[in-house]
Amino acid sequence: MQAVGQLSPQEWLSHADTRRVIAALTAEGATARFAGGCVRDALLNLPVADIDIAIDRPPEETLRLLKAAGIRAIPTGIDHGTITAVTPSRHYEITTLRRDVETDGRHAVVAFTDDWAADAMRRDLTINALFADIEGRVFDPVDGMADLGARRVRFVGHAETRIAEDVLRILRFFRFHGRYGAPPADADALAACRRLAPKIADLSGERVRDEMLKILGGHHPAEVIVLMRGEGVTRWVLPESLDIGRLRLLSWLEERGIPGFAADPLRRLGALIAHASDDAAAEVAARWRLSNAEADRLLAMRQPSPEGVPHVAMPVAAARRALDDLGTIAWQDQVLLAWSEYRDLNGTGGPVPGSRGTCAWEVLLHLPETDPLPTFPLTGADVVAQGVAPGPRVGQLLRQLRAEWRAEDFRPDRADLLARLARVVDARET
Repeated sequence: MQAVGQLSPQEWLSHADTRRVIAALTAEGATARFAGGCVRDALLNLPVADIDIAIDRPPEETLRLLKAAGIRAIPTGIDHGTITAVTPSRHYEITTLRRDVETDGRHAVVAFTDDWAADAMRRDLTINALFADIEGRVFDPVDGMADLGARRVRFVGHAETRIAEDVLRILRFFRFHGRYGAPPADADALAACRRLAPKIADLSGERVRDEMLKILGGHHPAEVIVLMRGEGVTRWVLPESLDIGRLRLLSWLEERGIPGFAADPLRRLGALIAHASDDAAAEVAARWRLSNAEADRLLAMRQPSPEGVPHVAMPVAAARRALDDLGTIAWQDQVLLAWSEYRDLNGTGGPVPGSRGTCAWEVLLHLPETDPLPTFPLTGADVVAQGVAPGPRVGQLLRQLRAEWRAEDFRPDRADLLARLARVVDARET
């Protein structure tokens, strides 16, 4: 296989740990090359996170070569040929070249090989089937560089064959198209995704969740979801009622509109299914196997305080009470979702138009930092110190005083509340 290109200088490529790992792997004549995402992103001058390496030797030999060089090696997936090399600066995932022997749409039985073209042919997308050596020379068995340059996301070989090997590749196609592609999407890929979409129902909730949250956390998720819906894919992972406009505006606010707020996949999911019923939202949480904390947060986005949904017309005192009801995370989730809906419906108009409207929403959003709620100054020990026996009455008195403290905009201090507590206890005893 001849090199067809050259990577620009890369910090990770010249790093001492990287060179040490490659030197260990090739010490006895093996060929080891960087594979997949790190090569793709380096060609695009994007930050490289994970560094994957392919090698033409069996995993047991990879283990031996690393250990001989004094590099810690962990057999993280040895049955599928994967070893993790641990160095002071980073981890390197090293996988033996493979070919598929048997697939069922979810799992694959593989055989190890020393054929680089065979390994490339079993990968999902051409832009993920690129290799580079330690000198930065790029090897391209399936024309991935041309697709990368054209911003074209395309399956390796026959699209339906690649999807039939692992149905999750449907969702991966849309994720990578959203990240690296440009319209129009590859027609053969779309046709294959459309025809095989019902098989998504056979995937585990965890795999669907991981891929969908990556889609929602990426750039322009609304456009990706629109494309998926047009091909009949979303019906297999989401409720029918989708709020594309709110998702689009929320994504804009997170990525460009508000300094300091990053893309939040779970909040974006909340925006997308805002029009769905509570039962449908709970079903998504269950089907995607969200953690209890994630499911609770998703449902909390839909449950406003008794003070109402956050809005620029909400009085400050009411907003503070709502913040008290919801807590910081749910408050900011609800503010961003409400702001997104407001912008979707009104643009920059509405009761508080233009930049003044933006400022008003930002005041609500940053309320937990700019005007934090004080901690309620009393505890059960204060009530017991007034001669009240431990038991239900302690809680009743604390709730009564806390309600007064809240009704007065959280202003009464400890001395004031202790005086009130003493009066209430005295009044009940006389």
